[in-house]
Amino acid sequence: MFQNIGVPGLILILIIALIVFGPSKLPEIGRAFGNTLREFKHSAKDLMSDEKEEKEQVK
Repeated sequence: MFQNIGVPGLILILIIALIVFGPSKLPEIGRAFGNTLREFKHSAKDLMSDEKEEKEQVK
């Protein structure tokens, strides 16, 4: 999804975010995004391990 953005695209996105949200809100938004991404990865791992356990129990 983000493979074609590149460095100039990321800089442009950061500048737009800085203008829209302001410098005081940007760290909060980044932190919230990081926490959300971490929770998503954790949930995905749990789902994969649950599915793997179910397949092993069926055998």
